[in-house]
Amino acid sequence: MSLTLPRAASRFAWLRSGLLWRTFFLLAFLITASMATWVASFRMVERTPRANQIAAQVVSIVTLTRAALTHSAPDLRRELLFDLASNEGIRIYAREATDVIRPPADNGLMTVIEHDVRARLGASTVFAGSVNNLPGFWVSFRIDEDEYWLALERERVDRASGGQWLGWVAVTMLLSLLGAVFISRLINEPLARLTAATRSMAKGQPPEPLPEAGPTEIRQANLSFNQMVDDLQRVESDRAVILAGISHDLRTPISRMMLEVEMAKLPDDARRGMQSDLAQMDAIIAQFLDYARPIDSATFSTLDLSALLAESVQAAQRSPDLKVTARIQPRVQVRGNPTDLRRVINNLLENARRYGHKPGIKFSEVDVNCRIEGQEAVVEIRDRGPGVPEAEIDHLLRPFTRMNSARSQANGAGLGLAIVDRVLQNHGATLRLHNREGGGGLVVQFRMRVA
Repeated sequence: MSLTLPRAASRFAWLRSGLLWRTFFLLAFLITASMATWVASFRMVERTPRANQIAAQVVSIVTLTRAALTHSAPDLRRELLFDLASNEGIRIYAREATDVIRPPADNGLMTVIEHDVRARLGASTVFAGSVNNLPGFWVSFRIDEDEYWLALERERVDRASGGQWLGWVAVTMLLSLLGAVFISRLINEPLARLTAATRSMAKGQPPEPLPEAGPTEIRQANLSFNQMVDDLQRVESDRAVILAGISHDLRTPISRMMLEVEMAKLPDDARRGMQSDLAQMDAIIAQFLDYARPIDSATFSTLDLSALLAESVQAAQRSPDLKVTARIQPRVQVRGNPTDLRRVINNLLENARRYGHKPGIKFSEVDVNCRIEGQEAVVEIRDRGPGVPEAEIDHLLRPFTRMNSARSQANGAGLGLAIVDRVLQNHGATLRLHNREGGGGLVVQFRMRVA
């Protein structure tokens, strides 16, 4: 598990929000139900008025066509029929007893249309969906004793087809769901951003300032959060200053006490015990000073990280309770402060020496790897100890934090890994802690951009 929060991942954290998808599906359900209700209501309400309108239109066309044919000269009827067919889409045919008639399809309006048309043109009026395999809307009428068919295009009496309705509904639903996504994101993205920032703080990483814009409630929440982060950073800075001041002031009396113990006439066992206690106090004060010491990027220079690691590994191998195996790629160049980076490496090796041994074995086995991956230098320090419970890994980088097991009996103030994390952050590096796969040791990895 990474102990740093990638900035790019935090931008899309709202996509993983359960509240986002619950809001989206709720809006989608409401929109779908509303659309279905609206379509059903519209089709029911508009049925009778539309049927009456179509029936009136059919009656008018039949009446006008019959009047035109009745009063036109016989030699001009052919030209009249041609004009009606080409300009108005009205075709006239003589009705024969042998005509093959197929009734019109019932689309919900036909019953009302037939009733209204027969009421005005006569009960003998016949309707057809096709005559002699010619599709259309066919209506019979009489001129004196002769019977005729009047054929109209089907689109004049048909409502919008199911395909058209489906297309309209699909477009409307698509636009509505896009709106639902926008509304859900507008509601949930600030919450996801706030969640990511609080998680970053819980892991000891400074979060990005939240945008102080948007609705009043979101703006006030982000403003309060940013103010809280500033206050905590100020408290952290003040604590570092206090630690540095107290540690510096304690150095002088401790040095004087060490000199007095050395010169005093004491039994050897008592002298060694007091010297050990004073040395332990001095080491703790040194940790305080290292943690409180500011790091100036102006002191950075290009250095050989491989050589720095080799020197620290060579010095660590002199310890009788530490066995180090190193695989270091040569000439890995980075930018940084050599003193601070040497302190990081030494702290990690010391941490592995103290806590990386197996039960019953007096020495620790440590693997040190250094390589280049892409544009980054990767350093890994792996021990073969019992590892760290997953629930406690996130807490190891907090200052003054020690594990409840082995660390509780170790010397120090719980600042070793906090110092490492602080120095690496100021060098633009990322630190990651995790257990070996299958257990059996802790892996500390940090990455720096190569020079």
